[in-house]
Amino acid sequence: MSVAKNDIWVYCEDYVTEPAVIAAARELAIELGADPVSAATGAFLRSVAAMRNAKAVVEIGTGAGVSGLWTLSGMNPKGVLTTIDPEVEFQQSAAMAFRAAQVPSSRTRFINGRALDVLQRLADSSYDMVTIDALPEETGQYVSHALRLLRPGGALVIPNALWFGNVANPARRDPHTVALREVTKALLESEDFLTCLIPTGDGALLAVRPAPAI
Repeated sequence: MSVAKNDIWVYCEDYVTEPAVIAAARELAIELGADPVSAATGAFLRSVAAMRNAKAVVEIGTGAGVSGLWTLSGMNPKGVLTTIDPEVEFQQSAAMAFRAAQVPSSRTRFINGRALDVLQRLADSSYDMVTIDALPEETGQYVSHALRLLRPGGALVIPNALWFGNVANPARRDPHTVALREVTKALLESEDFLTCLIPTGDGALLAVRPAPAI
């Protein structure tokens, strides 16, 4: 007997047990009006960071600390997470969540401001992973910066890439959906990335910048 796709999604989401400190951060994030990544998406971020043994990660959008905690748990123990957000309150909540998880302050760097302004100041080929959890209409511009920032073999992750499932529905033509649909298509066709789209959470896109041939 076949299993309904929705049942598979629920099983995958429930497969992960979220640590209490992240669950507490999630509760506060929702109270603040943030839209934190799902537990399964967080576990995916952790896995990508661990596969890269990531020492330097850029996160666009703090999610009030939820995505950052998941990412930090997979990074190299001395790795540094740079988290960018224009919302001071979200960053303050993330800082509080990191302290509750006993993350050393030396492992996080908070930058308050518009990501499009901040990213221009970050060094080329210096990061193992870039996560983009931001406005869909700006995501394409962030991808251009990610290509510049990532080291060869580095990973770009876009949570919420299916935008409430709308990206998979060609009849949906609202600006958010169209923007993400164009980004996912462009990355799939790009010669700069190896890309896959995973139906975790609200969809997670993974694009890896391949190392040059020897």
